Amino acid sequence: MRTIKDKELHHQYCNICIEGPHSPFHELDDNSKSLLRQTTVCRGYKKGDHIYEEGNHPVGLICLISGKVKITKKGISGRAQIVRMAKPVGFIGYRAFFAEENHIASAEALEDSIACIMKTDLVIGIVRSNSNFAMNIIRALATDLGFSNRRTVTLTQKHIRGRLAESILVLRETYGCEKDEATLKVYLSREDIANLSNMTTSNAIRTLSNFAAEGVIELNGKAIKVMDWDMLEHISHLG
Repeated sequence: MRTIKDKELHHQYCNICIEGPHSPFHELDDNSKSLLRQTTVCRGYKKGDHIYEEGNHPVGLICLISGKVKITKKGISGRAQIVRMAKPVGFIGYRAFFAEENHIASAEALEDSIACIMKTDLVIGIVRSNSNFAMNIIRALATDLGFSNRRTVTLTQKHIRGRLAESILVLRETYGCEKDEATLKVYLSREDIANLSNMTTSNAIRTLSNFAAEGVIELNGKAIKVMDWDMLEHISHLG
């Protein structure tokens, strides 16, 4: 982890988070934006670094500027469950931030990433004084809650094939595909795919191989190329 000390880079990263068209900070007044830029800390994380860890107290509101991040929760015997995949530009760890609780999951960089950490008192002050900003935060939380509810049903009621098929569809929805519109734009280990799909690594490997044998996907190392999206959605729908 390294703190971004270059002023121009710091300003650039802050602008991505504050001025982005989909940012909840976009419509704030100039004074509030200026205070955010002055107090925000931007940090770079290498692949495998933790941005925050389960059990720790939030140090501020974290906005992912670049890179890819997996949010994991420890389960029985310490086994990790990936509960969400995060992409830029978006908040991570903000449930604990607004609940004033410790993190109940960890965020790990899947590739080199940059995140901005915004000062707690300043963000809370903006929420209390700006109803539009507060509503944007509420909508984001509600959207994540809806996703979590749907995934809970999927991971507990679908069979292995349905769970893995849906996980691939979730990865496409989150990160998109390469220029061929078939290869997922994220490269996960078999263990991560298993942890995203609530199955053992051996079951993930076996099911991926079955999908490849059926012509639904092609495998090349960590790269997954989907040959038949309709069939994959059908498998997911069947559960």
